[in-house]
Amino acid sequence: MSLLFAAGDGEFSPTGYVTHHLEHLKVGEGLWMVHVDTLFFSVLLGLGFVFVFWLAARRATAGVPGRLQNFVEMLVDFVDNAVKDSFHGPRQFVAPLALTIFVWVFLWNLMDLIPVDYFPLLAYHVFGLEYLRIVPSADVNGPFALSLSVLALILIYSVKGKGWGGFGSELLFHPFGKAFYLWPANILLNLIELIAKPVSLAMRLFGNLYAAELIFILIAMLPWWLQFIPGGAWAVFHILVVPLQAFIFMTLTIVYLSLAYEEH
Repeated sequence: MSLLFAAGDGEFSPTGYVTHHLEHLKVGEGLWMVHVDTLFFSVLLGLGFVFVFWLAARRATAGVPGRLQNFVEMLVDFVDNAVKDSFHGPRQFVAPLALTIFVWVFLWNLMDLIPVDYFPLLAYHVFGLEYLRIVPSADVNGPFALSLSVLALILIYSVKGKGWGGFGSELLFHPFGKAFYLWPANILLNLIELIAKPVSLAMRLFGNLYAAELIFILIAMLPWWLQFIPGGAWAVFHILVVPLQAFIFMTLTIVYLSLAYEEH
């Protein structure tokens, strides 16, 4: 075990090891603190996603498709069918949005399968960085930033589908009725429902990936020759969690936009 994760007296400390792996590479203080590692890996994975799809589009052919084209077409068809089943308005924006969310969150989650010591040790010995976390979805700021973007789209699609009048009427009159003394209760319940959507999106993704990362960190404290048994078993299980959480985030986003767009 590297002395990077040792206690102040030079001895390995389990508490220090776990605490170290849960610290971010960050700049700034308080409200203006920025988790540089989360932003860096989010942008890097996003650019990788865009490059692969751009490459598939450049190599696309009407003849016999290659493996990359086959893979991208299957993924696009899968997401497009999911959007068709849940969203009944214009899909020109929603379908690419759903594809972006699914692939991007999937890549975020996939980073959790990389052994927890590899990148922090590399960053320390090559760049002199003391802290580094590589799973954006295990940082609460990543999922919340994405869910707040979904919240903004929910508001936009509410106005787009119902108009300002329809959106205002829904806030005032739903679910208890049009009596003026019920307006405060209607507004309160609608605001709670609106806030609960991004919170549930973010916390579900963050909670699952944070817990998975923590388990990988605990497994990494075992002797190296013993790590492969529990680590391999947990990785096999986690392979199911990685796409499932991306799919859930994408599906709930589509459903929330559909509920916002359609009149009740």
